[in-house]
Amino acid sequence: MITNIPFGEKHSRLSIFEPNEGTLVVIPSLSLPQDELRRITGARCYEERLLFLLMALRRPALRLVYLTSAPVDPAIVDYYLSFLDDPREARGRLEMIHLGGRPTGPLTEEILRDPGMIARIRRAVRDTEDAWLVPFVVSEAEERLSSLLGLPVYGPATALAHLGSKSGGRLVAEDAKVPLARGFADLRSLTEVEHAARVLGEGRLMIKLNNSYSGLGNAVVVKDDRPLTACHTSFSASDENWTTFAEKIAERGAVIEEFVEGRPLYSPSALARITPGGAYDVVATHDQVLGGANGDVYQGCTFPARPEYREAVGECAERIAAVLSGRGVVGVFGMDFFAVKTDGGYRALLCEINLRIGGTTHPFGAALLTTGAVYDPGSGTLKCGEQSKYYVATDNCAADCLRGRTPGEVVEMVRAAGLGFDRDSLTGNVLHLLGAVPEYGKLGFTSIGDSAEEAADLHRRTLRALCPGS
Repeated sequence: MITNIPFGEKHSRLSIFEPNEGTLVVIPSLSLPQDELRRITGARCYEERLLFLLMALRRPALRLVYLTSAPVDPAIVDYYLSFLDDPREARGRLEMIHLGGRPTGPLTEEILRDPGMIARIRRAVRDTEDAWLVPFVVSEAEERLSSLLGLPVYGPATALAHLGSKSGGRLVAEDAKVPLARGFADLRSLTEVEHAARVLGEGRLMIKLNNSYSGLGNAVVVKDDRPLTACHTSFSASDENWTTFAEKIAERGAVIEEFVEGRPLYSPSALARITPGGAYDVVATHDQVLGGANGDVYQGCTFPARPEYREAVGECAERIAAVLSGRGVVGVFGMDFFAVKTDGGYRALLCEINLRIGGTTHPFGAALLTTGAVYDPGSGTLKCGEQSKYYVATDNCAADCLRGRTPGEVVEMVRAAGLGFDRDSLTGNVLHLLGAVPEYGKLGFTSIGDSAEEAADLHRRTLRALCPGS
């Protein structure tokens, strides 16, 4: 069995947001269900979402090795280094390594098949006692690479991966005494799902595949007295049907829950980290921006979550982090909730746990590293001295007029419109997914302001500038 190589005492409190020294080997491989990734426009470019870590090179004793499937446009690298005081000096501590083509599988699996790449990474890591892998998600492939390189992984061991499945999340919530929607877990066939649906009764039900990405493994069924396959069903993925979905239930397992119908109903999330030494904390809460057929596909986020339920979400997230820390989980991870209004205020219900770097990680990291802010648990905001910082982020700014442009042209377009990042006021936009611009006309950005209103207004103006008519 492959197990994670342990961290030394020196890095027992390591956080990827605040590394002071050593070498980060960033491997943003999308080691996730490939059928779902194919539904995301420009999915391969999502390997660039961790490029915000280049801004961690402001620490002079830090080196960074960044691995990708295809070359990253030098203008994109220059863009991230431009946030630093001395980009040229920082560039000397950065090594970008790529496969050079269009691989057919996840990045890590392709690297494992290429002895030359393994050798090159070994050469790039000068001090293996002070280097570690930072993966987007940990699969057996990342653990094999860890073993070959002799580097510890900043992420949960695959032996703990079940804790981040939909079924595992329900078990963790029960241990943490965090509320859940009524439902059943560990269902391994359509027949088992059918039996559970009968117990839950008629009405809207949510079925979720154990391991899915960005809400694309969900289905909403309006249950009546007929079999599920005869009931009105809305799959979050447009090309899904009961035949393909039943196959995935048998392959991955699933949960079924009552559809949460509260009005108003919000979908906040929390971001937490657990250090190699077991220390844990909640570093952010967000309100998710959701879309798709069932309103459950991640599109972006706002920081922080609404004050009406921010504290309740944070408290539930902290209890979950405590349970996961006790089980040996390490790394950054997200938790999605429903916030339901009750007579006594808002109640947070756990929706799922994502034991990996997720959609809110890069906006938070970008805001943290550009402003130098510190998360204040009391207010639930990022603080620069007495000034709180707020942001709105998207992964889905797309327009035909952007297709064919270069990343450098888009960066200049944003700057010329007065929408770039201002290092004096510590407000403005941080762009990402720039590599998707030429082929797909798509990018993402995080709009940072000194108030929620300022951040939202900047975000709207940027959308209008980049995506006319949006």
